Amino acid sequence: PLVSIILILMRLSGLQQDAATTLKQIQIALYTNIFIYIGVGIYLTGLVSKNLTIPFTEIIQTLRDVRNGRFEKKVQVTTNDEIGYTGDVINEMTDGLKERERLQQSLNIAMEVQQNLLPAQDPQISGLDIAGTSIYCEETGGDYYDYLMTGEKDQQKICVVVGDVADHGVPSALLMTTARAFLRQRTSRSGELDQVVSDVNRLLAHDVADSGGFMTLFCLKIDRLNRKISWVRAGHDPALFYDPRSEAVEELRGSGLAMGIDGDHEYEQYVKEDLAAGQIILMGTDGIWEALNGNNEMFGKERLRRIISKHAEAGAAEILDAVYSELNTFTLGQKSED
Repeated sequence: PLVSIILILMRLSGLQQDAATTLKQIQIALYTNIFIYIGVGIYLTGLVSKNLTIPFTEIIQTLRDVRNGRFEKKVQVTTNDEIGYTGDVINEMTDGLKERERLQQSLNIAMEVQQNLLPAQDPQISGLDIAGTSIYCEETGGDYYDYLMTGEKDQQKICVVVGDVADHGVPSALLMTTARAFLRQRTSRSGELDQVVSDVNRLLAHDVADSGGFMTLFCLKIDRLNRKISWVRAGHDPALFYDPRSEAVEELRGSGLAMGIDGDHEYEQYVKEDLAAGQIILMGTDGIWEALNGNNEMFGKERLRRIISKHAEAGAAEILDAVYSELNTFTLGQKSED
């Protein structure tokens, strides 16, 4: 508009006519140019607004769908400017979210399958009070426990197994599932605990030879008729044994390499006899005693010992609840790592 006005003035200033006529012509030219440029301005404003509003409306709608969990809608990219780039990025983001959703669904299925592999309920055995549970920090994990019945019906013994596969996630869950299958298959046949664990270790080492994976295990057999227990320790933390007669908590120790490292390793069985009423055995994984609070302090086994001593007169389920209750209080506000 400014250039147009200057050109009009230059054209009229060159004409030889009176001032009133020149002023009238300038007035007409200015009005004409004003209306033309206002019209052009309105048209351009509408055009730009339309070109911005339509893609931004579509972007906002797509983001709303993403927020509500719908990832099918795509932004229609028609330009190569910043708006088009934004649309491309949003489309890539929705594709990534769709892939993550599929992965999450797969993990949820894996979690359901793995949880179903754990004991559905605690065994009801005369003379014994047993309780167990497993709480994963992720959808899947490598912590494992099981109850296995061995021997003939009139002389059945129960094996309680607790294991911990190195690391977390799907690979650990797969190794845990493999070890579970090997243990169940092997305990269905005759043999002492040391033979069972040695055979399972041989199979497991063959499967994980190239992966570097391994698994710790504590396997305990309870012989009610002869009032004794036997155990094999494969690199796992010792179980805690409480005797009300001495009110002392000791560890069921023993040597043994973690499973999957050396397929030729032979494990040793340990025995404790003269079992008495009221004795308590607690088996677990390092997810309990290595749990950290806000001050980066470990829960530790000493707290476990105190819990067992304090609740020695309670049932197994109550002791289990007391452990998790104190653990939750200790780690308040901290995400579980194991």
